[in-house]
Amino acid sequence: MNERGTIRGFFEQDHDRLDELFKTFQQLKRSEFTKAEQVFKEFKIGLQRHIVWEEDLLFPLWEKKTGMSDSGPTPAMRNEHRQIGQQLEAIHRKVEIQNVDTDQEEQGLLNLLGSHNRKEERALYPAIDQVASAEEREGVFLNLTNIPEERYKLCCGGH
Repeated sequence: MNERGTIRGFFEQDHDRLDELFKTFQQLKRSEFTKAEQVFKEFKIGLQRHIVWEEDLLFPLWEKKTGMSDSGPTPAMRNEHRQIGQQLEAIHRKVEIQNVDTDQEEQGLLNLLGSHNRKEERALYPAIDQVASAEEREGVFLNLTNIPEERYKLCCGGH
């Protein structure tokens, strides 16, 4: 199984991309707010898209393959997604009014994401790679682009 064709490889790479965007936002917010705001928008939409990918494609695949839908990792992951979304919105509300005092909310988000991403990268993604066939994984990758943007592209006044 090459890294390019794995759920783990693809989704870890997206985690890394999102982490870099968030770091850039943090670095720019007090010196170049307009640029920071654009980076935050890209981060927010990207994170929301990542969550939709997981909830619409990965989790149902896992649940179908294992029979675990009411128990197991996916209900806990969905709950954590809701918590991540709340922290993300708390930062967004401040960015919208050009309030750069988001350190507390950022720390809350980073704490949630750190723990959440570790669980996905160390356990869930490798487990999905194990139970899913190459064709099923390829189906996930093909379906990523079929999710309508309105499912995740909610940011910053809708633009």
